[in-house]
Amino acid sequence: MSEPLTWISVSLRRERTRAGLSLSELAKRAGIAKSTLSQLEAGSGNPSVETLWALGVALRVPFSALVEPPAPTVQVIRAGQGPSVASERADYAATLLSASPPGARRDIYHLRAEPGAVRESEPHIPGTVEHLIVSTGRVKAGPLGEAVELDPGDYMSYRGDVPHSYEALAPGTTFVLVMQHV
Repeated sequence: MSEPLTWISVSLRRERTRAGLSLSELAKRAGIAKSTLSQLEAGSGNPSVETLWALGVALRVPFSALVEPPAPTVQVIRAGQGPSVASERADYAATLLSASPPGARRDIYHLRAEPGAVRESEPHIPGTVEHLIVSTGRVKAGPLGEAVELDPGDYMSYRGDVPHSYEALAPGTTFVLVMQHV
């Protein structure tokens, strides 16, 4: 079985199951023979664009959802290898671990900070919530006037749509920051 047929087979089965449709019902809605759909889900046959388009419409998914290669199920970014941006005002660097995919509204960062200057952050878009988990060292973080000191393993969440700050209280401070946008 060729790779595109494998992708189509897996995608059709996944989307049909997600929609809660039987082979017969999907074939009927798409206007194709049940045997054709069965062959496609088995990874055989030679689907036309028209057949796949009809199946996409019947499943209420874009054509691309049936033909694009699957996304990797595991993504690893080794420590120190992700795209990193440093602050101009503090010994602070942010490494983006995962940008928000379509339909989701969150970004994940791994941050490194050293004692010294406080990293002040302007408000983000309205409704932003930040989730912070300390990995090493100690950090004081949160909205201005409400900052809290945290140790390794501590978690906090707070509004990110107000002025807030991060301050390393120990050398080698690292933490994970998830920015959730509404």
